[in-house]
Amino acid sequence: MEQQRIPFGTMPDGTEVELISLAQGALACRILTYGGAIQSLTVPDRTGAPVDVVLGFDSLEDYRAQDKYIGALIGRYGNRIGGASFSLNGREYPLAANDGGVNHLHGGLQGFDKQVWRVEALSDASLTLALDSPDGQEGYPGSLSVQVTYTLTGEGLAIDYRARSDRDTLCNLTNHAYFNLSGSGHGSGPVAGQVVQLFASRYTPTVPGSIPTGELAPVEGTPMDLREGLPIGQRVDEDFPQLTMAGGYDHNWCIDDSDGSLRLAARAWSKETGVVMETWTTQPGVQFYSGNYLDGCPAGKGGAPYAKRWGFCLETQHYPDSPHHPNFPSTVLPAGEEYRQRTEYRFAVR
Repeated sequence: MEQQRIPFGTMPDGTEVELISLAQGALACRILTYGGAIQSLTVPDRTGAPVDVVLGFDSLEDYRAQDKYIGALIGRYGNRIGGASFSLNGREYPLAANDGGVNHLHGGLQGFDKQVWRVEALSDASLTLALDSPDGQEGYPGSLSVQVTYTLTGEGLAIDYRARSDRDTLCNLTNHAYFNLSGSGHGSGPVAGQVVQLFASRYTPTVPGSIPTGELAPVEGTPMDLREGLPIGQRVDEDFPQLTMAGGYDHNWCIDDSDGSLRLAARAWSKETGVVMETWTTQPGVQFYSGNYLDGCPAGKGGAPYAKRWGFCLETQHYPDSPHHPNFPSTVLPAGEEYRQRTEYRFAVR
């Protein structure tokens, strides 16, 4: 493929960052070696015209300046760990309190989103990135080797995560893409009219700071019930304590009948473009975030002025703060065992 790998900038230590293009039929994707970030994802709308459905930036400087994790791979632990510490095998591990000065968020001060990954394999439609996280990085035990493979299939974009550690550790990987399925895609304005449907009868309510209480609460009779699909803006600002505390949707939903096999977690669509996106995953949870705090971003691709609720996230994951809740699916990765998860974003039109 012509110009499949192009320079995208240089880190302060001199490390080169690349932008890598993938294509398969009418689908195209561009991925950065910085943070493994999905920089663009182009799919056809109902007329066949290409639509870029993810938020991103035109320069490495803007990726490094923003603090919204736009498009990036997240690790070692996606989402939050309460009190910025966890106990494992009788030992306490302190972590960076990089969320409100109290909690640990998305792997810490220099998580996987801020590191340059190496290209391990590349074809026209598939890219494998690798990263070695040394023992003690960001406070986590064990040397962790990680491989993430992005593949454009006939249906959409698949992300395969694999990791292995030489010591017992925590591992909870995800991708933080922000989607906007309307108009010119990433630059089409707020996502309030786009519909999100979550195949989840329960969610994990939180205390201030977005740390789960440990309860698996029913969505029935609350604005958290998205099982039939609702426009994002329809109930997001209701006077419901969980929503007012988080400024909108920013919660983990427990995927119905999750058993480690590939399950349909979510569906989203735009009436403007007809683009439908399904999220399938082997993970037990999905964090639906309605982009409540996108204000303050640098301008996006082509100068698009990203602002509040200009994108939404569907972060497949194990539940937040799992180390402190024995009733949650475990995020412990035993030494020598393989962590393996898959998420697919499948596209169609209606």
